[in-house]
Amino acid sequence: MSASAEHITARATVTIRPLGRADAEPYRAFRLEALRETPTAFTSGHAEERAKPLAATLARLAEAEQGPGALLGAFDDTGALVGTAGLKVSRRGQERHKGTLYGMAVARAAGGRGIGRALVREVLRTAAEDGRLRQVLLTVSEGNEAALRLYTACGFEVWGREPRAVLVDGLAVAKLHMVRLLDAEPQPAPADRP
Repeated sequence: MSASAEHITARATVTIRPLGRADAEPYRAFRLEALRETPTAFTSGHAEERAKPLAATLARLAEAEQGPGALLGAFDDTGALVGTAGLKVSRRGQERHKGTLYGMAVARAAGGRGIGRALVREVLRTAAEDGRLRQVLLTVSEGNEAALRLYTACGFEVWGREPRAVLVDGLAVAKLHMVRLLDAEPQPAPADRP
């Protein structure tokens, strides 16, 4: 994906585009804030990520730019980064049909505007354009009901539960594993039905 896409959400217009090396500093700051605000939502911790140099962020962005896959940013009308989501694609031949949605986050101040849904849909569109991908996987922390509703509304289904997937300050958090089959027509969630 090389172009940007404009999405009109419930209360905002956002531009979603691939993040590049020029976005390294705002992306790093955004990611650190997301890890600090919602530590149980991610497998990376705030302290370990903060200790990494900017070069690690640059390497992550360079890998996403090279593809396959993408790391997307949602920008509001002021140009501020208000959301991120990535698509990582397996490089192994027998797993090349699978992508993983990762790094999904929306700034707390920008929540409730449909930005998360726009990001997930853009990741799914990017996956469908790949041509070789047949499914997109993700994990969501058990108890994160807002994220679970979002992913379910976008056609993801839970296929498993990993107990104690992460330990956050001694607290065990289970992860729900979800999949969205790209060659199957998604069924709308009850809230999406007329």
